[in-house]
Amino acid sequence: MSSIQWSKEVEDRKELLIKDTQELLHIKSLLDEENATEEAPLGEGVKEALDFMLNLGEKDGFVTKNVGNLAGHIEFGEGEESVGILCHVDVVPEGDGWSSDPYAAEIRDGKIFARGAIDDKGPTMAAYYAMKIVKDLGLPLSKRVRMIIGTDEESKWRCVDHYFEHEEMPTIGFAPDADFPIINAEKGIADFDFVLGKMTGEVEKEAHAEVISFQSGRRYNMVPDYAKASLYVLSEQTAVLQRFDDFLKEHQVTGKYHVDNGELILEVEGVSVHGMEPNNGKNAGLFLGAFLNELQLDRYSAQYFSFLTKHFFKDSRGKQLGVAYSDDITGELTINVGVLSFNKNTGGKIGLNLRYPVTTKIDETKETLETVSKEFGFTLENFSNSKPHHVDEKDFLIQTLKKVYEEQTGEKAELLSIGGGTYARSLKSGVAFGPLFPGRPDSAHQKDEYIIIDDLLKATAIYAQAIYELAR
Repeated sequence: MSSIQWSKEVEDRKELLIKDTQELLHIKSLLDEENATEEAPLGEGVKEALDFMLNLGEKDGFVTKNVGNLAGHIEFGEGEESVGILCHVDVVPEGDGWSSDPYAAEIRDGKIFARGAIDDKGPTMAAYYAMKIVKDLGLPLSKRVRMIIGTDEESKWRCVDHYFEHEEMPTIGFAPDADFPIINAEKGIADFDFVLGKMTGEVEKEAHAEVISFQSGRRYNMVPDYAKASLYVLSEQTAVLQRFDDFLKEHQVTGKYHVDNGELILEVEGVSVHGMEPNNGKNAGLFLGAFLNELQLDRYSAQYFSFLTKHFFKDSRGKQLGVAYSDDITGELTINVGVLSFNKNTGGKIGLNLRYPVTTKIDETKETLETVSKEFGFTLENFSNSKPHHVDEKDFLIQTLKKVYEEQTGEKAELLSIGGGTYARSLKSGVAFGPLFPGRPDSAHQKDEYIIIDDLLKATAIYAQAIYELAR
């Protein structure tokens, strides 16, 4: 085992590590394209978080570089080859129901609570302090160590795309943005929309209700926790409300209603989780959509809500779409219905996040999706695809990280596969490595997101040894 007391080195810097983590968490680094500028192409908050890390690196004597205000790096050491540590400082929207301000980074019960605490600002700071420890100790290295900081991981990955157009690809590396021990396989991820075009014509006389508008969800990779619909009820309103109450009770979801200017407004609350496993949450949009589908709707509304309910309600595996698939490496294909909208004047959209096993023939899957959408009067649009990622167990990177993890924890370093996508897939030889230890609940993308301080310190020690072993 390494003679360096990695845990003691972390303990000596504990107060500063916690303070800097909180400072970074105070920054509301949400994607804000509406207020984008040349200096801040993804919004002021995101740019502020990037600047914070680069300024910290500069102050501590690292070489830093801002790459187009979309990404940056912090580097030390010499050598032709490099070890990359891929992190991100953007966060998903905070959502509702927090016990404390999502950006206060309050410490309670040995945890720091904040949006981004576990995904990915806490781990970013752990990796930064790990680099700092190796640098401070003046350990002999044969490779450069470079932290690459992204600002668009939770959306379209424009940061790493831009970065690698202008900068070199690290020889090997890891992303501290998932689970320990080691994730060597990640599913492919495709985002796309099913779009229902505008329709003209009068409401049919036999319809009992007409949907004016329907909205749910903010991100493709999050299960929506709120949905709202506005409708004209053309028959007995009391009967509709009784059915709504019965539906909520039957499905154990929360909802409410009120009347506004003759329109009936229905609202449903669900449970938001990361879109890689939709079954862990409750999709408010799908529940409200399924209720609306039970009503005798006008033809246009019915076309949208019957398609939505038939293909997605209680089916996150693509069975009804005909694209269900699984393999032994990465398990089952999943589909998250992340963004939903319908308007009687402009049309409807279903925004989907598909996570598919590494052996999936994605071109065939896409063809099936196009066929099904056409059959129901929809079109498939805005298809974007991030290919799956798999690193062989015998790879030097994996063997080294296994050794480090087992030495520091005393536990076997099992290899994992995930439905989530990390920056590790940007590298030819890259894996996701922590920060979530086995058995810990994952609070990423949820209200009251947190990181356990002891785990933050433990991860920092593991990262420090990993950096040393990979770069020496």
